[in-house]
Amino acid sequence: MSMTPELVDVLPAHSFDEANLLTWLQQAIEGFGARLDVKQFQGGQSNPTFLLNTDSGQYVLRKKPPGKTLPSAHMVEREYKVMRALSEHTDVPVPITRALCEDSSIIGTPFYVMDFLEGRIVSHPSLRALDRRERMPAHLSAIDTLAALHSVDVNAVGLSDYGRPEGYVARQVARWSKQYLASKTDDMPAMDKLMEWLPRNLPSTDECAIAHGDYRFGNLMLAPDKPEVVAVLDWELSTLGHPLADLAYYCLPYHLPSDMEGSRGLLGEDLEALGIPDEQETIARYCKKTGRDGIADWHVYLAFSLFRLAAILQGVYARALQGNAANADALQVGRRASQLADVGWKIASEGAGHE
Repeated sequence: MSMTPELVDVLPAHSFDEANLLTWLQQAIEGFGARLDVKQFQGGQSNPTFLLNTDSGQYVLRKKPPGKTLPSAHMVEREYKVMRALSEHTDVPVPITRALCEDSSIIGTPFYVMDFLEGRIVSHPSLRALDRRERMPAHLSAIDTLAALHSVDVNAVGLSDYGRPEGYVARQVARWSKQYLASKTDDMPAMDKLMEWLPRNLPSTDECAIAHGDYRFGNLMLAPDKPEVVAVLDWELSTLGHPLADLAYYCLPYHLPSDMEGSRGLLGEDLEALGIPDEQETIARYCKKTGRDGIADWHVYLAFSLFRLAAILQGVYARALQGNAANADALQVGRRASQLADVGWKIASEGAGHE
């Protein structure tokens, strides 16, 4: 299994005017140079991402996808803003951003450019691609990095307007219910039940932190030579939100079967043999790093995270049916939405047994 992202020629659906881009970058980045060679990263489901080889080094460009997109999705401007604030004011590891272009006339959509980083990305939380002795430190680094992100003072880093500080879970349930209904293709009874159950069972405490929104190993870059997170990637879904929703999302693999196609689940794996922490160890480490005594309503955060992920995947599936998704595997990905919803409803209906 490769730990470096696969590069392909720019897909026809995502091609853009490279001469226009070069002219813009020469003005935006001092000493950029005269050469520009563009390749596309294969993999991401959402915002198309490209590697730029230039005279002044390697950069990464992320842009909105072409065509019609769901309201409030693909906000590359927000990704740029949060990464810039974190790199300038905190130790949370993020790529260094170089330039943001909100003018769609340059390459057809807004985009931003950041530095390319060398590192390893292992998308499955079993971390089989790593030596066993690296797996536990990598997991602990991921948990500690999440705790560090949630400990950032949003006002001190200039992100007090990055989202509304209260009612995150309620707003997200409403938002993803709407997005799900906008991209619905088939009946999914578990989604209907979750849309009814979640607003009536919101978490008993409200908190505010920078929530990444898609915090998992596939979005974490490890150093080339040690099991340490050197960059948190893909900030598209980030906002001010409830930190425990991020933690629950990171813990979803513990509730998804390892043989479920594409789900990156850990259920059925021998975690001790793999050398990775179980869910209770993960929660305990996070609580220790964030000064918590424990977590109430854990089943609510898990059910919410599964509901939200199912809604996101349904959107990917709907875009694939329209021929507009960023990944060839999107059709298969979309079919997982109902499986995730089923697990979410099972956790919700079993209730506090998951505490």
